[in-house]
Amino acid sequence: MAISEAFAGTQSITTTEHDLPTDTTTITENAADGVYQVLLDLTLLADGDVFRFKAYESVQAGDTRGIFYSQDFANAQGTEDIWISPSFILLHKWTFSLTKVTGTDRVITWSIRKVA
Repeated sequence: MAISEAFAGTQSITTTEHDLPTDTTTITENAADGVYQVLLDLTLLADGDVFRFKAYESVQAGDTRGIFYSQDFANAQGTEDIWISPSFILLHKWTFSLTKVTGTDRVITWSIRKVA
């Protein structure tokens, strides 16, 4: 099985939901089947910051996309400042997003890795 970096970017994350695969604030639907993991560099988070990661997918091809995973990151991350998501098996209308909930806008570097 081949492993690749399907998407990557560096973006200043604000209170507007940021779609990672397109590196924009327009939430999209991806249909490239695969097993994906997201990596976030949270080095720049500081005390008082809260950022929210969300993963979206639909159950069947014709269904509406919904959130199936959400994770908040709060305050300075200390020595473990790189976060790696669980592996997700995705087929239909999937995407990943990042949003600042509170605190200061931060530049986040991210990568979406794909298996297969």
